[in-house]
Amino acid sequence: MIKQKTKITIIEDDIAIGNTLSEILQLNNFEVKYFKDSTEGFHNLKKNTPDIIICDMVMPVLNGEELFFKIRRNSKFHVIPFIMITANIDDDLKFKQLKNGVTDFIIKPFKAQELIYKINNLIFLKNNIEKKFTPDPFSKITIKLSEKDFITSLNEILIQKIKSNIDMNELSRDLAVSKSTLDKRIRRLTTKNASQYIREFRLDYAVKLIRSGERNIKYIVNETGFSSFSYFSTSFKLYLKMTPRDFIKSIDTENN
Repeated sequence: MIKQKTKITIIEDDIAIGNTLSEILQLNNFEVKYFKDSTEGFHNLKKNTPDIIICDMVMPVLNGEELFFKIRRNSKFHVIPFIMITANIDDDLKFKQLKNGVTDFIIKPFKAQELIYKINNLIFLKNNIEKKFTPDPFSKITIKLSEKDFITSLNEILIQKIKSNIDMNELSRDLAVSKSTLDKRIRRLTTKNASQYIREFRLDYAVKLIRSGERNIKYIVNETGFSSFSYFSTSFKLYLKMTPRDFIKSIDTENN
């Protein structure tokens, strides 16, 4: 299975600090959403649940403490770690927030290494708790991917392996399903068999390369994992009703 990135929402009205936090976390392979406005951040949280929330203490309109209480009213946020950012190192303030349920603090100016360590520790703890109370996906009680998640996971694997020969047995293992189930689910969700879906996925990627400016067809064949130039050309013509070269000409005509 493709390992999902940890999703972190940052709410910080100081744009310089917010951008710095975002860059540090993205460089450490986290998926980040940053909001400089606490009200906007709050409304986004109601629609998109992150793995961790990092929020400034002092903000206009809705401060960190108020936002914390607002989201904690929703039970789905009871297990989301909440890190408060503050320049105030007063113990009484910290003790009050910790008593309220805030998970941890980052004191301005903060050290990037400290922030990453704290986040990784929280992720480790959260993952272990979830493992303890979640059935093993490979046991007889299997948690099935939703239809949307299944196709998303399938596409993520295909884009990673697009230049290589995609083995159906390996693809099935990556998605934690049998080979026959893989084909059945793809047929049900897309009305195509597995081989057709993969071939058209490659062709769609070829189209994206051409639309982005690539004109070397041999390069496109290699990048999309087709076994030969002739197989690529034949498949492309059947799929788009024109040859690769004619398609390139049509795109160039559109752009002129």
